[in-house]
Amino acid sequence: MHPKRERNENNGNNFYPLVIYFLYCLISITWSPFPEPAFKRWTKDVGDLVMVLILVTDGQPIAALRRLYSRVGFILFPASILMIRYTDLGRAYDPDGGPMNTGVTTNKNSLGLIVFLVSLGALWNLRALFRDKEDPHRTRRLVAQGTLLTFGIVLLQMAHSATSVACFILGGGLLLATNLRAIRTRPARLNALCLGIVLCGVLMMLLGGESMVSNALGRGDKLSGRKDIWAAAIASAGNPVIGTGFESFWNANVEKVAARLPGYWEIHNLVSAHNGYIEVYLDLGWVGVCLVALVIVSGYRRAIKAFHRNPELGSLFLAYLATATIYSITEAGFRVLTPSWIFLLLGVVAASGVAAGLFDGEGSKVPASRAGPKSKTPAGNRVVPSQATVWPARCNFESI
Repeated sequence: MHPKRERNENNGNNFYPLVIYFLYCLISITWSPFPEPAFKRWTKDVGDLVMVLILVTDGQPIAALRRLYSRVGFILFPASILMIRYTDLGRAYDPDGGPMNTGVTTNKNSLGLIVFLVSLGALWNLRALFRDKEDPHRTRRLVAQGTLLTFGIVLLQMAHSATSVACFILGGGLLLATNLRAIRTRPARLNALCLGIVLCGVLMMLLGGESMVSNALGRGDKLSGRKDIWAAAIASAGNPVIGTGFESFWNANVEKVAARLPGYWEIHNLVSAHNGYIEVYLDLGWVGVCLVALVIVSGYRRAIKAFHRNPELGSLFLAYLATATIYSITEAGFRVLTPSWIFLLLGVVAASGVAAGLFDGEGSKVPASRAGPKSKTPAGNRVVPSQATVWPARCNFESI
């Protein structure tokens, strides 16, 4: 088979899990008790995918990704710090009456989520700059990205969002670990690291280890009331196979859940199960949970292949897939317009493109920050950056 045709066919296969998931969400609207609002939310969910595709199909997608981190970070991070420290606009009170820092958002968990996702990008930019010693503007860019990462760490501390802090540590550890020779030369160790983290998190929740995780994150024995919400929501669920309908459970069953949480409804606004997997189960049933798992597993496989082809990019996508998986254990990370869901889609779609060789010409497996596809020069068969590739780190940072 012709190599180009084979790559295109493989790329089509890569997106089957996502296509099936979105189609099932659309079909589930037919049994939703509120079909019109459900359809509007589905169109917004498609919009999340469109945003990702716009970024990935850019003429220089990695340059666009680096610009996204820098521009979003340098606008939101300083603005949040100023609002928290010098105004009342960046501070609020939680339902229990305790103070919380919200920055440019309306909730500390929303602030923590945005900060940890963008901070991972800043750490990724920093790592690329440390490796690219030939960049003529390397020093000022190191200062800029280092400042952005510092802002992110300070904001994570201000937000007091334990889940976001844990996910940043997890994702940052993956990014740094993949830079080690022991990981680069032994991809099986990367598999063991990623799968071990995910399995430990799942086993903790299934085997009753919530208390230990909760205490480690500073949430108390019941994950700040999450355990009670999970039990009440599951007990109020409708059809366990197909669910209530896309984004429809809380519209139809909020009073049932509130009746099982005496005293909670008066001070808390019940709009989420605070668990991405339970949230999918409530709306889409076990079919939806299996489809989300299929999206994550297929995305992980593509991210591993992307890592083999381009370690610099593959490590970032692995970090987003791993953190989205863990984040959704204590937060509704798969909901429409949620940044964790958008970056999960980004990791799946972009990793599929890199694994299929659609972004790097001949698909050189050397790190992108060091070289592009191989070409002959008068000095011999030496690896040099090709003008056709869009991945070299110097090109990526030109517009930051």
